[in-house]
Amino acid sequence: MASTTVAAPSASPSSCHGALRRPGGGICVGGAPYDRDVSPRPHRVLLVDDDPLVRSGLRLILTSEPDLEVVAEAADGDEVVGAVLGHGPDVVLMDLRMRRTDGITATAAVRALARAPHVIALTTWDVDEAVIGCIRAGASGFLLKSASPEEIKAAVRAVVAGDAVLSPRSTRQVLEHLGRDDGERERREAREVMGALTDREREVSIAVGRGLTNDEVARQLYLSPATVKTHLSGAQTKLGVRNRVDVAVLVERAGLLRP
Repeated sequence: MASTTVAAPSASPSSCHGALRRPGGGICVGGAPYDRDVSPRPHRVLLVDDDPLVRSGLRLILTSEPDLEVVAEAADGDEVVGAVLGHGPDVVLMDLRMRRTDGITATAAVRALARAPHVIALTTWDVDEAVIGCIRAGASGFLLKSASPEEIKAAVRAVVAGDAVLSPRSTRQVLEHLGRDDGERERREAREVMGALTDREREVSIAVGRGLTNDEVARQLYLSPATVKTHLSGAQTKLGVRNRVDVAVLVERAGLLRP
């Protein structure tokens, strides 16, 4: 392995050749600046729920972690787009049932934005029509309001990393609900569009359709997680879909999950 040459202490502090110290304590390695004091930006979260106690509880859970930050709250669905545009969250935790504008309508509006954040639906029940509607609108999955603090924090991190918030069991239930209205034309079109994928993109898409995370897909296919993300991104582009849940829907519709 080639070694990295570090400039002698006498080198000019304003220079950035090879690996020279920068003003403020950072160094430049191979011409690229690095500051040992800079931490990754926290994942920014918007809380949407008409119950202030729920919002307060979620805020306490999320702000207990240094990599999670609650940037705003909204008390109803009609406040969400303005909050997203004003605060730029990475993730929206979205209640499904609110007084003026429901979570399905709000999710569709958010996902239509040019720089749309991920949406996680919050629900009292397991997979039901409201959850299915929110996923159709572009949500990356759902959380039960009874979820543990660790599950809530893990869900936010998961969608930022590109995973869906759906267990294999929930994925199966969601796909079964979504597939009930599929006709032969939809199934034929799904098979045709899946034919545009490379072999690897197809393998990754099928694994995603089974509810696996990127890390699980990587282990199964003997790939790195970064390579899985690359293949999944390529598949989403070719399939013309917004997220991995949409990929899973097309995989199921094309009949690729059946024995």
